[in-house]
Order: sequence, then C-alpha cells, then structure tokens
Amino acid sequence: MTRLSEYLLPTEKEPPADAEAISHKLMVRAGLIRQMGAGMWTWLPAGWRVHQRAVGIIRDEMNAIGGQEMLMPVLQPAEPWRKSGRLDIDELFKLTDRKGSELVLAMTHEEAVTFHVAQIVRSYRDLPMILYHFQVKERDEPRPRAGVLRTREFIMEDSYSFDRDRAGLEERYQLHVGAYDRIMERTGLRFYRVESDVGMMGGLGAHEYMAPCPAGEDEIVLTESGYAANAEVVRAQLKKDSILGSDRIDGEQIQLLPAIEVGNIFMLGTRYSEPLGARYLDENGEERPVWMGSYGIGPARIVAAAVEQFADEHGISWPKALAPFAVHLVGIGKAGTPERAAADQLYEHLREGDLEVIYDDRDLGPGEKFADAELLGCPLRLTVGRRAVESGEVEVQLRRGRRDGPSLPLRGERAELARAVDELWQSAP
Repeated sequence: MTRLSEYLLPTEKEPPADAEAISHKLMVRAGLIRQMGAGMWTWLPAGWRVHQRAVGIIRDEMNAIGGQEMLMPVLQPAEPWRKSGRLDIDELFKLTDRKGSELVLAMTHEEAVTFHVAQIVRSYRDLPMILYHFQVKERDEPRPRAGVLRTREFIMEDSYSFDRDRAGLEERYQLHVGAYDRIMERTGLRFYRVESDVGMMGGLGAHEYMAPCPAGEDEIVLTESGYAANAEVVRAQLKKDSILGSDRIDGEQIQLLPAIEVGNIFMLGTRYSEPLGARYLDENGEERPVWMGSYGIGPARIVAAAVEQFADEHGISWPKALAPFAVHLVGIGKAGTPERAAADQLYEHLREGDLEVIYDDRDLGPGEKFADAELLGCPLRLTVGRRAVESGEVEVQLRRGRRDGPSLPLRGERAELARAVDELWQSAP
C-alpha cells in the first residue's frame, strides 16, 4: 500500500520534445520511466511494478511447461561467439579487458547456454530440457527510438529447449507456442502469432508475436481465412520488393497492419550445438548433436504495447493484469477536514484487503489529482471528498471508458467493503 505523498511518481504535463510514440509520451508523463542517454532508460517505481507484472505472468507460464529458471552473465568471452559465427554482428557490443581478453556484452544467450549444455549433457537420459532466464540484453542499436520500444539495453525472458531429435524439438516448440499464447492472452493484449524469417538466429523456422498498433515498426500481413505472416516473409513468397493492400495470397486480398514485435520463437535445430560441441550419446552409444529451440519475449515491449493499444486522450488505461495498482484512491480535502479523515480511514480499510491501492493524499487540488489518476491509468478510481462524506457513498470510476461504477458505502463493514471493491475489480477489463 502506498501514499502518493511518500511515493516517487514524477508526473509531467508535457511529453518529451522528441517523443512520437504514444507509449513514449505517456510513460514519461505518468512518471513510469526516465531517460539517461540514447536508448538507455530507468524504470521508476510505478513503471517497474508494471514491468514485473509482465515478468510474473511469463514466469508462471514458463514454469507450467517445465522450464527451469537460471541466470547467465551478460559479460561473456568472445570465443563462443566466434565459434558460432556471430562475433561480427554489428549490433554486438565488443570490448577487451585490461589483460587484452576479448569479451562481448550479450544481446542474446544461445552461445552461453549451449556452452554449458555442451559440458553438462552426456546422455539421451539428460534430455529433453527447458532452461530460461530473465536477463539484461545489450544491443548497439544504431537508432534508438520510441521510448522503451527500441533501446540499447533491455530485459528479456529467453528460453532454450534441448532435445534428442527434430521430433522432440517440434514438441518443445509447441509447448512454447502454448505458453506464449497464454502469456499474451493473460496480459490482455491484442496479438497475432505470425510466420517470420529466422534472420541472424538461423535455424529451421520461426514465428513472431505481434501486437498491432500505429507505433509498430514491423508490418504483418493478414487474410480473412486466418493467414498471418511478417511482411518480409510475404515479400519473399511473392518475390516482390514491396507489398500493397491490393496484393493477394492464395486468392485472398491481404490486410497490412503495423505492429510491435513482442516475442519470437525459433526452431534452431543443430545451428549452435554443432559448432559449440553440444552432443550426447543415444541408446546405442552413438554420438549425436543436441536439437535446440530458442524463445524470447520482452516484458518492456508488453508494457509499451499495452499503453499503445489501450490509451485514450487522458492517459494510460492498463489491462488489470499489468496495472501498477488495482485501485487509485483520491482524497479530496486538506489535512484536518472530515473528508480527509474519511479518506484516511477508507485507505486503512482497503489495506486489509488483497488488492493493492495507491492513495493520493497530497495537498493538491482535485483537478490535478484527477489528471494524475487518469494519466497513471489504474483500473479503478475511488474518490472521497465532501460529497462522499455527506452522502455516505464513495464515488467510483472505471478507467477504461471513464465509466462511473456503482458507488460504495463509505462507512460499511470492512469485509463488505473489501468484497464490493473486489467485485468491481473483477469486472474491470
């Protein structure tokens, strides 16, 4: 439970001058993030709460398919990257230590995890296996932009599957498809899982999880029958440099949508196990390469996509699964007044429930408090002022659509009040 008078939430009336994306503008204005340099962002307390909501959902679903959480370093020897053929990637940060040893700052962890599996896995009995972690990634991004959408440093959940053969890989791949579908559904995002190109990752096939919104840098191609693919894949399929809404696939007219890439999954095959020596002995004692899959999803991109998809002209409107707080309690009235005393008492009652509440107890006018509440975008807003004290009822507003909800008894029993607030919460999108 949190009082705004004691909380770091530096809201702003105006967005940064260089901000174009809605998520960039609103996340700065709502006091969720602050920039330190090009592509380098600090998550402030309320923003970090949202980020960690996404992390919690991802962790739940990864554990549900048998993933084992670990943590691998960002700073790595260059040699595994040389062996995999990826050391010369332009976006990879490269450095040397005081002894002259070549190092990299990892932008992904295929080399690191394969390095460990090559040392640990010996037999077919050691497989299959799913390992995952949440870790900082560093990327020498040439054009950082759009707030936390395109940065030089970010946290990703990346998962890696290890199997005896292609059939096992395809089974683990489908487990991740199910897990990532559930992650996206639980966050409340509108999304498409689309065919994509394997790119620098290499391998046998890939899909991307795309959240449609105007700020998206990628384009997806859809048809009424359910076909969905990255525009790059469609261009290659049609053998065209560009595609138009008038183009057709399998006789169907296509629809083009801008979208944010939130996650991606790859069937790597033996792309990394062969050069890095990840092998095992099968039932007949024959040595075989481990078959791998790689899967990544960005909590920061989930957060930004949610802002992009659900914001209105007043501010952010979080899906309840991601909201920094369930309830934003606004107290109207100065210290020592009956209305402030009533708001304080309601706050204490709410503290005993399961829902998390942020309480605006600052000595500011109602207009400024309401503006900050709409900017921050918590699903429920409760207001206690002179009118509430006189009527005995707490004013309720649902943030999505700015709809008035049924009022709550100001002086009701604590259990009754907690139950009523919880029911309102359950009704929120």
